[in-house]
Amino acid sequence: MAALPALDRAFPPDIRRAEPSAVVVDRDGTLLRAFTDSGGRWRLPVTAADVDPRFIEILTAYEDQRFYEHAGVDPRALLRAAGQALASGHIVSGASTLTMQTVRLMTDARDRTPWRKLNEMVRAVQVERRLSKDEILTIYLNQAPYGGNIEGVRAAALAYFGREPARLTLAQAALLVALPQSPEARRPDRNPQAAEAARARVLDRLLQRGVITGRDAAEAKREPVPTRRRAVPRLAPHLARDLVASAPGVTRFETTLDADWQARLEALAGERVDLIGPNVSAAILVADARTGEIRASVGSARFLDERRAGHVDMVHAVRSPGSTLKPFIYGMAMEAGLIAANTLLRDTPSTFAGYEPENFDETFQGLVTASEALRRSLNVPAVMLLDSLGAVRLAVRLQEAGALVALPPDKTATLAIGLGGFGTRLEDLAELYTAFGNRGRPVPLYSSGPRPPANHRLLEPRAAASIDAILAEMKPPRNARPGLIAYKTGTSYGYRDAWAVGYDARHVIAVWVGRPDGTPVAQLTGWTDAAPLLFDAFARIGIEPRPPRPVQTPTSELPPPLQRFLPRGAQRDAESDLAIAFPPADATVALGGPGGERMPLTARVLGKRVDAWLLDGRPVDVRPGRRTAQIDVATGPHTLTVVTADGVSERVTFTVE
Repeated sequence: MAALPALDRAFPPDIRRAEPSAVVVDRDGTLLRAFTDSGGRWRLPVTAADVDPRFIEILTAYEDQRFYEHAGVDPRALLRAAGQALASGHIVSGASTLTMQTVRLMTDARDRTPWRKLNEMVRAVQVERRLSKDEILTIYLNQAPYGGNIEGVRAAALAYFGREPARLTLAQAALLVALPQSPEARRPDRNPQAAEAARARVLDRLLQRGVITGRDAAEAKREPVPTRRRAVPRLAPHLARDLVASAPGVTRFETTLDADWQARLEALAGERVDLIGPNVSAAILVADARTGEIRASVGSARFLDERRAGHVDMVHAVRSPGSTLKPFIYGMAMEAGLIAANTLLRDTPSTFAGYEPENFDETFQGLVTASEALRRSLNVPAVMLLDSLGAVRLAVRLQEAGALVALPPDKTATLAIGLGGFGTRLEDLAELYTAFGNRGRPVPLYSSGPRPPANHRLLEPRAAASIDAILAEMKPPRNARPGLIAYKTGTSYGYRDAWAVGYDARHVIAVWVGRPDGTPVAQLTGWTDAAPLLFDAFARIGIEPRPPRPVQTPTSELPPPLQRFLPRGAQRDAESDLAIAFPPADATVALGGPGGERMPLTARVLGKRVDAWLLDGRPVDVRPGRRTAQIDVATGPHTLTVVTADGVSERVTFTVE
């Protein structure tokens, strides 16, 4: 033994830990996706602490009972094997320790000559002098062969049982102990009978050595042997692919994703596109609106579906956002003091320096409140507001808040950007919408690495709260409960992209539906296709109720300049000759007819032509220009407000009996 240190220094052992496969894991360490190593092998990193203790117990009991006692070579096992060989004339049992087997794995030795065996013994002793028992065991657990291109117990457990090795049945553990001795001959996916027989021999020896009971052995033998290889987890394939490509040589990537949510939403996207149309794909992004952590990132409906261009990550693809940016136009207009939630806006055919926007349904609604215009996604009011704000101002504000604003080459921002006339990404939209629950400041989103620095404020807190209240009143898709989430939809020109972005008290979800190549899809809209997917996505992760929303001031109670929005260039007349002739202020009105039937209120004004009639702050359907109006009213107190075309208003309160 005195010569061992000198031999050790002169001929140190070649301790080689094989390079593991690159793996991408979720926030809790659950495997999302793995990649083969440079040699095409599945070798997933694992430690002894990651493996079921029962497996370690069975492995040492079967392969090396005194693993934790010997120094690399077990003299008792050598004597036993030699005695059996002398008595029978041939080798009955081996004397290889787990350390010797680990040496063989590190050197990739194939021959079994006496010289090789002696060399393994010497190297095993040297390895024991350098590594702890746990380190030796870890090398074995990572490099033991299990058939085909599977190496290591973790890859084997996932391939044959579809589970991590942290929890194994007795039968599964016994099979994984048996396979490395003859991995190709015992592969259960190719020769299940041989695998079952090898497993039975392991169980019989464990029973003989008192490690398990007869009942345990019998139950384990009845458990079916797997007959096929399972696919290694392939969740978040787009994000995982990009992470691995970004850092060659790194073998472990930790993300903020939730594997369970990712699996649910990938399944949801795959289910939904089949109902929408051929070659259609979908993308879904879920993020924590408080921290910015991305919890799920579904880049396409099916990663391997070539017809749907599944390899294209539509979470990061640049597409026209349609009407999803209208909330920011209205918010900026509120911030600038141009409108309030119930300011009246005109939705009529209009031209802005040659640009003539039309509504999606090719109709116009006349006079509507700002809230209603935003909820109904009317185009003319949005463009009218943007014309007063300035298109460049909107583009700069979005860019400062962290969003991509991709304008066509050699073009500046025009009013068309208010309706989606530029390119941005699904992740950018999700990030922008976090501003509504964060006092107007968007939260930067990220999926790995350190948290990014804060973005610039997008809206003032009061404006963000007002838009939040409006979006919370959006009509939900068919069969969905209202009031659960605040959201907005959008459809790009030519039915190419359908969007829906929504949020509850904690999470924001952004959805895109369309064809990755940009070709149109007949009748594809954010309302009919993206919104149902958005609500289903929230249902699959669970909705956190939103706090109560602020009450919006009725139109009639707003300051006169905010009761009606005047487009740029319009003038207000400070002189008013407008008066409400009937009903008189503070009057009590009886609306009973001669035969006792109930009659509508006939209201009259004097002076200027009236452009809008409002009862209790809500527009009344009266043709503009009329000085009388027939209005159905309920009993009780009411407020009648009239507004002229130049913004002059008058109001009275009265009571109906």
